[in-house]
Amino acid sequence: MSHNVAIIGAGLIGGKRAVALGAFSDFRLKVVADINQAAAEKLAVQFEAEPATDWRKAVERPDIDFVVVSTSNNYLAAIAVEALKNKKHVLCEKPLGRNVGEADSMVNQAKQCNVILKTGFNHRHHPAISKAKHLAEKGEIGRIMFLRCRYGHGGRPGYEKEWRANKELCGGGELLDQGVHVVDLFRWFAGDFNEAFGYTQTCFWDMQVEDNAFAMFKNNAGVIATMHTSWTQWKNLFCFEVFGDLGYLVVDGLGGSYGVETLKFGKRNPKGGPPDEQIEQFTGPDLSWQHEWDEFAQAIQENRQPIGNGHDGLQANRMIEAVQRASQLKKAVEI
Repeated sequence: MSHNVAIIGAGLIGGKRAVALGAFSDFRLKVVADINQAAAEKLAVQFEAEPATDWRKAVERPDIDFVVVSTSNNYLAAIAVEALKNKKHVLCEKPLGRNVGEADSMVNQAKQCNVILKTGFNHRHHPAISKAKHLAEKGEIGRIMFLRCRYGHGGRPGYEKEWRANKELCGGGELLDQGVHVVDLFRWFAGDFNEAFGYTQTCFWDMQVEDNAFAMFKNNAGVIATMHTSWTQWKNLFCFEVFGDLGYLVVDGLGGSYGVETLKFGKRNPKGGPPDEQIEQFTGPDLSWQHEWDEFAQAIQENRQPIGNGHDGLQANRMIEAVQRASQLKKAVEI
């Protein structure tokens, strides 16, 4: 059975989603909608789809089964809610709206209409991260004690004039942009967190939102997670670490400009001394978008929630907002 898909938002991420769809014979990109007609036409032509400028008409079409929402953050909630009302399964790119309220509206709508809402957390499907999760679940590093992550890039000339610099359009800066991936991974490995502390600041870019965020989270099991996300990381960086009482997992790089994706798996030496460390590199193309769509499709076929669902997007936004509150109040807050 073939399923028709509409992509709303024909930018970089919409293009990645379109390419990923091309790997599945039972999915067809039917419509590409964007307020920029030229952008819609350019992407639609590549995949023999129909271009459109009116997203409402696209999500109302009875021949559309799935909707991917890949616009700027200010449009995500309105489009996703309307698509859900029309009984479409929705993959909404991260973050799940500009704030908790917008995320909540999407999650509630999906429940009311009995359709699936997925948050675009493709990082879960990077091979090194996915394998690290598997090893952690098997108990290979024992009881998780703490997690650390550094993630960032250095922007580009004119970055302060892009939509990500406008509070109304984006809802938040680097904390909400790349930080939302980090907090989602923290939750995926260690469960829900209940306390947050942090600082956000604008160090370099002349913009309305933060270009750096420093945060710490703690859960009821005593696990602590720390992160620094930055738009002043002049050489792109991704480093995600999970330490247990038996060993550790370190993911470095995401491919491309972030460097070769590498997983280090270290086993603590009970007698002291250097750990037994295994290193694996993943040098292939970035198939995380394809793997994420495959998992999404399987979840719908099996009538279950996908990995990185609407609830996960909502909880990630709650963690982000907690850091924002903590920075304003200069004290730890409940999530």
